[in-house]
Amino acid sequence: MKLLILHTSRLLLASTMLVAGVGCSAAQTAAPPAQQKGRSAKPAAPAPAPSSAPAEEEKPAAGATLRLSAVLTQSDMTALRSGLVWRIFEDAAQPDGSRKLVAESREASFSEQLPDGAYIVHVAFGLAGATRRVVMEGRNVSERLTLNAGGLKLIDTLGDNQLPAQRLAISIYVPERGNSEAKLVLANARSGEVLCLPEGAYHIVSTLLDMSQGSQGDTTNSVVTADLRVPAGKVTEATLRHRAATMTLKLVKAPGGEALANTSFSVLTPGGDVIRELIGAFPSLALAEGEYVAIARREGKTFQTTFKVTSTQDRDVEILTQ
Repeated sequence: MKLLILHTSRLLLASTMLVAGVGCSAAQTAAPPAQQKGRSAKPAAPAPAPSSAPAEEEKPAAGATLRLSAVLTQSDMTALRSGLVWRIFEDAAQPDGSRKLVAESREASFSEQLPDGAYIVHVAFGLAGATRRVVMEGRNVSERLTLNAGGLKLIDTLGDNQLPAQRLAISIYVPERGNSEAKLVLANARSGEVLCLPEGAYHIVSTLLDMSQGSQGDTTNSVVTADLRVPAGKVTEATLRHRAATMTLKLVKAPGGEALANTSFSVLTPGGDVIRELIGAFPSLALAEGEYVAIARREGKTFQTTFKVTSTQDRDVEILTQ
């Protein structure tokens, strides 16, 4: 069984600021209630209690209009100005259990005339969402939904340099009682973007991807984790520091000599667990800081050496045939 060395560090920097005016990544949005069947990977956003009476009533000139807005916290005076997805469904379920979509909007506030009847309103803000039942009875209805959500911005670095998003695989989990691995919320979070999440505790796993020559974004053994809490109404910014470097493997007859072609390499932990296997004259791979064993095989012969990886210090690792 392959066992990777995990370079694990905790949250190194966290700060909060007001989230007013901050837009969240639109790559992922919370699923509306009519589409949530069989999906348990995302946390359910706290929803206000169903309302059967309109919050505001007036005689319309023609028809009845439903007006909707959303806030991050119950105490917010200003409604969100962007990043929202509104969906309105009929309250009555169809034979297959789903609900018919009546209207959809990405405007900051929703406003549309609807026939009399009961409806399910859902608003998504990133991975946060809120649901409410409204009843149209010939009068205009205005509702404000509370998302109980905040923002999370992850910054990953290698040394003093910020890593580009394409060099990272970031997963976000919600801790669960009795589940040691926690529940996956988002498997493709992007570094540097503000992610909108329901208020609560989260476990972050950031894996460095190998973009060296011949690699196709392979995951490395440089993994940084953080446990943090996202408060409602604020953006939490967290910096996670990777400690890794790129090593280039060479089988040579003498120090500084020309790399021999048609060589296969294996990189192992000191305990003998395989990290990566590569083929070529001088393949490269990114490794977490630590000690390793390199094995080279060519023409039926095997050679090996030990080497140490120091963060940010890319270098060649020579394996001598003598």
